[in-house]
Amino acid sequence: MKESVLSEKSFAFALRIVSLYKHLTLEHRDYVMSKQVLRSGTSIGANVEEAKHGQSKLDFIHKLSIAQKEASETRYWIRLLHRSEFLSEKLADSLIGDCDEIQRILTASIKTTKANLENEKTISK
Repeated sequence: MKESVLSEKSFAFALRIVSLYKHLTLEHRDYVMSKQVLRSGTSIGANVEEAKHGQSKLDFIHKLSIAQKEASETRYWIRLLHRSEFLSEKLADSLIGDCDEIQRILTASIKTTKANLENEKTISK
């Protein structure tokens, strides 16, 4: 089965976040913010995977909504890490760009699924 674009991008992003975590702990000896960005950044893909096996379309939407919240939190931690001089502007911009792209895909997926759910309700009436 072919992986979805969202699954691929969220997994690739999680790998970048793991590398970032290693960098922050080894080079900067940061263990607080690095752990926060690790948790939220890897949670995005985990929730996307859970959504793929949701029990219903509502469950699917719920899991993607959680992934969207985790992406928003991850963006916050990246911005904080940059402003506190743990990340270069170039790296922060690159990570934020990837995070924003994932958020756009999540938003589109949620909207499409909601619209499909509404269409199904309309047809069944």
